[in-house]
Amino acid sequence: MKFIIIFITIISLLTSCGIYRPTDARKVSPDASKRVKKNLEEGRGFRLSTLGQGNTSFQFASSNPIWRATLEVLDFAPLINANYSGGIIITDWVSNEESNGNDSYKITVRFLSNEIRSDAIKIILHEKKCKNITECKISEIKSDMVKSELAKKILRTASLYEKQDLKKLKEDLGEYKGNIEDN
Repeated sequence: MKFIIIFITIISLLTSCGIYRPTDARKVSPDASKRVKKNLEEGRGFRLSTLGQGNTSFQFASSNPIWRATLEVLDFAPLINANYSGGIIITDWVSNEESNGNDSYKITVRFLSNEIRSDAIKIILHEKKCKNITECKISEIKSDMVKSELAKKILRTASLYEKQDLKKLKEDLGEYKGNIEDN
């Protein structure tokens, strides 16, 4: 008896919240392929291959071309922090072979947008110059030339990723539409 009361309460709560929406059989086609085609045309429903690319602004890290491009461009450096939800990537201190460990650099990339455009990322470079192990000076590099070159490389790679993603999506949708039309 207790189970029935709980079940009825849950069902009434779900229906009052608007989760369950009855449909009119006169307006909905009984043919499943026609319903799928109509829903795709109206932008409703989802496919696992396009999850995260819907009407919301959130994307999974693996589907965001700027994020993937930044990771690829910075693959030479170990990362201290790569927080997609926070929109930031910070590398560890990196030194080149010529500096003998006396000079090192740290790169911080902040993501301001998911769109591929010049103001979508902010790059901050820090330089650490050491006279010896205990005497180091850390300063921000103000040179826009290095930052802009790094940003160009990231954005160029991101645009290539986006073109590949769009091509794959068109192929997937073409196959899916072809399957609907065959039925």
